[in-house]
Amino acid sequence: MDSCFTDRRHHELRRRVREFAEKEVRPRIPGMEASRTVSHEISRLIARQGWIGATIDPGYGGMGAGHLAKTIIIEELARVSGAMGAMVQASQLGVAKIVHFGDDAQRKTWLPRIAAGECLPTIAVTEPQSGGHVLGMEGTAVRDGDHYVLNGRKVFVGNSHVGDLHGVVVRTGPGSKGLTAFLVESDAPGFSLGEQQPAMGLHGFSFGELIFDDCRVPAANRLGEEGDGLSVAYSSSVLYGRSNLAAVSLGIHQAIMEETTAFCTERERYGKPLAELNNIKLKVGQMQSRLMTARLAAYHAVHLLDRGLPCDAELMNAKLLNVEYALDSARSAMEIHAASGLFTDRPLERYVRDAFHIFAPAGTSDIQLLRLGEVALGGAKGSWSEKLSEVVRTVEPQPVH
Repeated sequence: MDSCFTDRRHHELRRRVREFAEKEVRPRIPGMEASRTVSHEISRLIARQGWIGATIDPGYGGMGAGHLAKTIIIEELARVSGAMGAMVQASQLGVAKIVHFGDDAQRKTWLPRIAAGECLPTIAVTEPQSGGHVLGMEGTAVRDGDHYVLNGRKVFVGNSHVGDLHGVVVRTGPGSKGLTAFLVESDAPGFSLGEQQPAMGLHGFSFGELIFDDCRVPAANRLGEEGDGLSVAYSSSVLYGRSNLAAVSLGIHQAIMEETTAFCTERERYGKPLAELNNIKLKVGQMQSRLMTARLAAYHAVHLLDRGLPCDAELMNAKLLNVEYALDSARSAMEIHAASGLFTDRPLERYVRDAFHIFAPAGTSDIQLLRLGEVALGGAKGSWSEKLSEVVRTVEPQPVH
């Protein structure tokens, strides 16, 4: 059903990622579930496959394969482990800020390392007191000669405890023009990590707290100009976050579907497999419809993004449908499994827990609906997909030797 968007290269990429996920990731899931902490080993192993460089130009050592390829990578990893799908999607947010806002020196320094799997990047925007209200942030950066001094805390940072390079948005002045972004290396003086808190799901992934206590960052690590921070935050969320999270939800949704159809085939009631009961067929058919619709929404959105076409609304819709439909299918699957779905001898309960983690990042479903309503009513505030596609077209990367 995806043949209008994909070609042979995408199919080969899917095959390679799926084989890797089955061989290298699936055997590690029991350990990740038991420890409930970040898995450094498998995160680094995935990074070394080069997949975090999916949208990085080959001139910087990346794949240059585009957003649809990135979606397939995240989807196939999330089909086996939502945590590792989330790890790659969070890294892609870190890629976005450098691709779109980094200067030539920053791109040459960091993009080859990221593409080679030697550096895991993050984006850090959310603060404890302001949540998703970006303009409510209070963390600060003050210029001190050739450095800036950062103070404050960031929470719910994807890859917090495995990241090497954090893209941090803080205040350098008042209002919407007073936000600025910086690249902060994990060994910067004055930088530290909060204790990782166990969460409901996505075990193996970290989304924790970064602490800046008179953290000194070279002025050369500033992304763009002072005042560009809001654009860094919004563009990462709108263009990368929504499509990436749609891909994670899609992978989890696919896993829910596969687990449910397998269960229906092997479990018998009334002398026949569950799969032969019409009431079960109806539920599975609804799940299949949701999955097909969700995949079309996700692939269509990134297909437009890859072509530099306006697609803000499609990206919002992709995130909305994939999250909501995965959650709906998770409930249907639990109803079919009944008590069997509550125990860890089957993976469904993990899929359900993981699916709920994708609801809030890059805007809850209410936020997506609010923005889609503004689009319908003619009140949308600009198009990030158009703005940043123009930025990318003006950048000519230099070959990496």
